Amino acid sequence: MSYLAIFGRAFTLVGLTALNVRLVSRGQYAPAFVTGGALSAVWWFAAHSAANSKLRGAWFAYALGAACGTVVGMWLGS
Repeated sequence: MSYLAIFGRAFTLVGLTALNVRLVSRGQYAPAFVTGGALSAVWWFAAHSAANSKLRGAWFAYALGAACGTVVGMWLGS
């Protein structure tokens, strides 16, 4: 797995989480349902691949992706 793939999974995971929190807080049931399902699917694959990564500094790629995903998820939910 590449650094870009690790970044992308964290970005997607945290972006969907931020968006889902906004949808839930606004009582938007259908979009929250879809986003929650997508979030769980991405989490499943991300957890398995991150645990098996042998790349040096993979944690940093994941953390950077999560940070960027947070901001984009907040923007999408606004």
